[in-house]
Amino acid sequence: MVESLGMETLSNLEAFVRSAEAGSFSAAARRLALTPAAVSRSVAMLERNLGVRLFHRSTRKLRLTEAGENFLASIGGPLDQLQGAIATVGADGPAPAGTLKLSMPPSFGAAHVLPLLPGFLARYPLIRAEWHFENRVVDLVAEGYDAAIGGAIERAPGTVARTLAPLHIIAVASPAYMTGRRSPTNPAELADLDGIAMRVLRTGRIRHFTLRDAAGREMVPALNETIVLSEPIAIREAAKLGLGVALLAVAEVLSDLEEGRLIRLLPDWYADDGGISVYYASRSFLPAKTRAFIDWIDAAFKGSKLPERFNGQPPRHSSGPIQR
Repeated sequence: MVESLGMETLSNLEAFVRSAEAGSFSAAARRLALTPAAVSRSVAMLERNLGVRLFHRSTRKLRLTEAGENFLASIGGPLDQLQGAIATVGADGPAPAGTLKLSMPPSFGAAHVLPLLPGFLARYPLIRAEWHFENRVVDLVAEGYDAAIGGAIERAPGTVARTLAPLHIIAVASPAYMTGRRSPTNPAELADLDGIAMRVLRTGRIRHFTLRDAAGREMVPALNETIVLSEPIAIREAAKLGLGVALLAVAEVLSDLEEGRLIRLLPDWYADDGGISVYYASRSFLPAKTRAFIDWIDAAFKGSKLPERFNGQPPRHSSGPIQR
């Protein structure tokens, strides 16, 4: 079916791809800034030209036919190449413009992404930032987001991720809390201290992490559930108040570590919770504004050395604490 690309317009193909990703014409229309009727007409024209039905339609959802699944699989590669060629040819054309709708966690976004906004807008003055600070996994296509930033997110089909920095979990406490207490030498000794645990609202379960050291040993710390909270921001603030030990991402506590409000316990141990990534719906037909932001945020993180600063691994051949 790849040869059929020559007879189709980009708008028809894009309408088909977005509708297949979103499962509805309405969601695809929000993504494309069109009306559902316009998207439906483009897909109908594509079906008429190809001579096959691409979707099973119902009042609630679209479902690809076997022909539709085969066509979607066959055009993915050619459309990626075409998008790249268009982006290259248009590099000296009109500047990226439009509203950039982005989702990110509140604390992380305010501390590490929002400070980059002035530089981004100075570089791309025709882009309007609409940034949502929220602790949830958004549906990029159905909710009309251009991108999202987060960590340890289960990706939906068709979603692409570019890793920006590691997501490492470490044990922290306030200097006041540790005054007069013996610092633990391994994760098992956290049981001797008060713990600030996190309950994940989506599952109702306490979050547990497997810590590892440079030698490859692994251990699940027996953190006391003295206090149970549901938000990383609240857990961090509780730790700063001297209420106990918390397991948090380096990115969440970086400034507190650097300024002495928190100290790191067990400096040879950390948990690898994957990466902090920027997520977007598809490589095909990626708007110039979205591509500009993805490249910008990647370069900005590297320029600020955030990947290195978020790294919780102990230095090799050293048992001493990580210097922050």
